[in-house]
Amino acid sequence: MAFLRRVPWRSLIPLMLLTVGAAYSLASWNWCGVWAERAPVVVSQVRDEGPLRAGAAKVALVPPFPVVVAGYSPPRPEASQADPPLHARAVVLEVGGTRVGLVSLELLSVTQELVARVRARAATAGLKDVLVVATHTHSSLGGYDSRLVAQLVGTGRYRQESVDAIAAAAVESLAQATAALTDVTLEVGQAREPGFVYSRSGGAAPDGTLTRAVLRGQAGPVAELLVFAAHPTMVPRQRAYVDPDYPGRLSSLREADGSGVTLLLQGTVGNASVSFSKGQGLERVSAFAQALAALAGKAPLAPVEGPVRLSLARVEAAMPRPDASRLVPSLTRAAGDNLLCGSAQRVAEVGALALGPLEWVAVPGEPTVGAGAELLRRTGATGVLGLADGYVGYVETAELVKDRRGESMRQYFGPALLERLVVAAELAAGTAGFTR
Repeated sequence: MAFLRRVPWRSLIPLMLLTVGAAYSLASWNWCGVWAERAPVVVSQVRDEGPLRAGAAKVALVPPFPVVVAGYSPPRPEASQADPPLHARAVVLEVGGTRVGLVSLELLSVTQELVARVRARAATAGLKDVLVVATHTHSSLGGYDSRLVAQLVGTGRYRQESVDAIAAAAVESLAQATAALTDVTLEVGQAREPGFVYSRSGGAAPDGTLTRAVLRGQAGPVAELLVFAAHPTMVPRQRAYVDPDYPGRLSSLREADGSGVTLLLQGTVGNASVSFSKGQGLERVSAFAQALAALAGKAPLAPVEGPVRLSLARVEAAMPRPDASRLVPSLTRAAGDNLLCGSAQRVAEVGALALGPLEWVAVPGEPTVGAGAELLRRTGATGVLGLADGYVGYVETAELVKDRRGESMRQYFGPALLERLVVAAELAAGTAGFTR
């Protein structure tokens, strides 16, 4: 330090420039390597038809307190308790000799690591396959995603204890649901309230459709599946509690009303935000959950007669090379690509789930309404499930990505992303026996 004080600062300028230039060159080097392109491949398929049985369970998801509250960029509050509590909810479906599990976790997202752990444990309980989804709650616990970009922008520092707690709750919910299997009938319906949602970034607007599927046993509803699309970002950002936002409150309200274990599944949530003005703060969250619960109760139900078809196919697709061109200044584009490449999934799974007349494509990210429309058009599906079996970020239409509009300003990949997922979804839908 004494030496530096004796050196005229102007003489250090070339050294500083050289250091900055070297750092820039190093960061701009192509560290991504080659991202191989290949056709999608089927990795799992189960399919049967006959009488339907189902079991459901709700298990507390207890974080390893204290935990960071996930959902936003820093600074993030640290929570020492949950209010209301978090849960893992599971439904196990059985037709013939085929058992399929569906787990909904009150989290921001799910990771490939977490999904693999849940499936491995579920297989020992006789389940042929499992679909793991997140409610996309922006006020739940973090620390479960080891990828650097995820830690920086949403989930906070990785902690193995968080992964363990989440996996334990998911596995226990599947075990309890399997133990509760009973004969059920299937009823489906829809309701719509366009005033509940709006598009936060342009593009195709959400229409507020809520799809409802009821699995009814002799003693009453065993479970209820609700598909809706709106970002759970209603809880104040700096609240130092983990909180399930409106999905957890909605499920609890429906369960208290006798609807069985209720799973809220996000649809084309990419550009869908809540439009609801009654109340402030947490009162607004509860009021919206009550309004959505009432909408679900108004959905007219039609029974599904005869044998029920159950199928689930999963397809692995190679992801395109990450593209940070819309996320960072042009001079740091290469460095941005390198950062994304170290955290982005090179492969992703797309699923196709058929339950009676319901045919859902499951996507590992946040598809916008426009992206969802393309998935429906190309696969013949009746709906799209987001935040399923991993997370590749936002999924916008190629046109809007090229124009740098819509949710493309948050998308980690270039305009080829949607087409990669659509082609995989077409294969999954065909394998699952979609009826288009």
